[in-house]
This record gives sequence, C-alpha cells and structure tokens, in this order.
Amino acid sequence: METKANYVAVGVFVMALVLGLVVALLWLTGAQYAQEYAYYQTYFSGSVSGLGKGTTVRYNGIEVGRVSQLNFDQNDPKKVQVVMQIDPSLQIHADSVASIASQGLTGGSYVEIDGGTKNAPILHPNFWGEYPTIKSKPSAFQQLEQSAPQLVVKLNHAADKLNDILSDKNRKALTDILANLRTTTAVLTARSTDIDATLHNFKTASQKLDADLADLHTTFGHADEALASVKGAVGSVNRLAEHVDNAVASAQLGQLSTDMRNLVSNLNRLSNQLEREPTRLLFGDRREGYTPK
Repeated sequence: METKANYVAVGVFVMALVLGLVVALLWLTGAQYAQEYAYYQTYFSGSVSGLGKGTTVRYNGIEVGRVSQLNFDQNDPKKVQVVMQIDPSLQIHADSVASIASQGLTGGSYVEIDGGTKNAPILHPNFWGEYPTIKSKPSAFQQLEQSAPQLVVKLNHAADKLNDILSDKNRKALTDILANLRTTTAVLTARSTDIDATLHNFKTASQKLDADLADLHTTFGHADEALASVKGAVGSVNRLAEHVDNAVASAQLGQLSTDMRNLVSNLNRLSNQLEREPTRLLFGDRREGYTPK
C-alpha cells in the first residue's frame, strides 16, 4: 500500500507540475501577444474592395498595424466589420475616424485613421470581450460615387443652358454684334486723325482753362482786398453816424432843456395867480369892466 501511495503522490506531483508549466506558458504567450498588438474594430458601409487580411493600417499617414479580420455585420448586412491589430503604444482618441484610402489612382487600398482632438477620451483596448470601436466615414471614392448622380444632373442642366445660349437666334445675334463691332472699329480707324486732333484741342483747352482759373484766382484775391477796404469804409461810416447821432442827441437835449425851463416858468406864473385869486379859476372873472355911457 505504501508503494502504491507513493506512486499516486508522484503522479499528482507530476500532473501539477505539467499543469503549472502549461499555465505559465499560456500566460507568457498571452502576455507577449497582448503586448505585441492592441485590437480595435470599425464598420464600413458598402464595398470594402481592396481590403483583406494583412492590409496596412495607418494613423495620420504612418503605418501602425494590420487588418486581422473581415466579417459581415450580423445586424446589418450592408456593413462590414474590420478588426485591426495596432501598435499598443498608440493612443487612439474617441473622435478618431477610420476610412478606406488608396495609394494614388492605381495603388492598393489601406485603412487610414485620422487622429482626433487631444481633449477627447482615449479608447482603451480590451484583451477579452468586444473590441473598442473606431468611427468610420465613406472613402473619397465612395463619396464621389454617392455624389455622381447629382453631378450628372448638374452637368445635364449646364449642357441644356449651353445649348440655349448657342441656339440659332443667339448665334445670329452674336454674329450681328461682332459685325457691328467690326464696323465701329473700321470707322474709328478711319477717323483716327480727327480723334487725335480733337484730343489735342481738348488738351489745349484744358491748359487754357488752367490759366484762366489761375487768373480768376488772382482776381478773387483782389476782390477780397477790395471787400476788406469796403468793410473798413463801412466801419468809418458807422463811426461817423454814431458821432452824428450823438451831436443830434445833444442838440435835441438842449432844446428840450429850454422847453422845460419855459414850462416851469409858466407853471410858476399859474401858481402865483391861483394864490392871489383862487376863485377866478373856478368861476371866472365876474368883474364888470367899465362901460362908457
């Protein structure tokens, strides 16, 4: 029994050692694998032609990883899930946007991630469970494809407008305008001598007008001087008028003084009479004069 028990203990010890070794190997492999890549996903609508496993992933034009899986979206068959393995040291912001780009017109396709703003939160990769999702936008070719019908409509509209402009009626009107322009040009060429003479006369008249304006300016200067002299004369006349008014006022004042003295004298005489004969003013002079018989 002891021998059998020793065998069981040795077997358990060996199994535990092997199991520990397997766990250690798995842990080391997982740690190394986790440190080698960080996984993200994005969804593209429509065709993802040109993408495949191993397709380059770039961040702001710099290669940072590869496409690891391409799957159909179970909820929307028009979308394709693209799983990307990216350098784990790269911090991808939540407002970053992924798109399908191409290297020139004939180059291969790749996934381009446009960096977000520095204040946006960081997408942290999960080693287990669902991968963090990077937003996506249509590629330039898809945008062109989507806007192609509208572009065709606008081109057709522009073609219709061009046909209206180039109608027979408008072409005839344009031909008439060109013919009139040719005739006008010929007339101007034939009358070039007269036009030169007119321009010369205009130049001469302009020079004469400048001289006349200079003379007029001088005349205005003399007029200003004459006006100043007139103003001085008017001032002298005003002063003379003031003297005359003062003299007249003095003469009138003397006459007024004489009249006042006469009035006072008369009033004195009247006062004396009233003192001598007060009833005479009320009843008059009733004394009968001498009447000769």
